[in-house]
Amino acid sequence: MDTFIINSLETIQDTAFAFLQKYKSNKVFAFYGDMGVGKTTFIKALCAELKISDVVNSPSFSIVNEYKSGTGESVYHFDFYRLNHLSEAYDMGCEDYFDSGYCCLIEWPDKIDELLPLGRLDVYLEELPNGTRKVEVINK
Repeated sequence: MDTFIINSLETIQDTAFAFLQKYKSNKVFAFYGDMGVGKTTFIKALCAELKISDVVNSPSFSIVNEYKSGTGESVYHFDFYRLNHLSEAYDMGCEDYFDSGYCCLIEWPDKIDELLPLGRLDVYLEELPNGTRKVEVINK
C-alpha cells in the first residue's frame, strides 16, 4: 500500500503529479471515500496532469465522460453514485471501457464492485482531522 498526502488545494497538483509518476502504467483507478472528501477534485487534478483541456466535471447524470489527454488518448471518468441497478452498468458497457486499455477513473466503484477488473488500483481518500487528505492506494 502506498500513501500520499494532499496538504491543500495549492499542493494538490504536486500530489497528482507524484501519483501519476508512480502509477503511469496502470489504467483503471477506483476511487473510494465519503461524499465531499475530494474524489472529484483529485480526479480533476489528475486530468490536469494528463493535459486534458476539457472542463472536467463529475458525470453524475451521464455516468461517464470522455476526455482526450494531451497525447490524444481517451480518458474515461465514471460516477456510479446514481446507479440504481447493476444492470445499468452492464447496459452502458462499462466492462468494454475497463478493457479498452485507456485510463478509467471511477467514482463510487462500490456500486459495481463485481464488475471491477483485476489489476485495478483502489484509491481511498480520507479527510484527516487537520483538514489534509490521505490518499491510500491498493493494487487489486
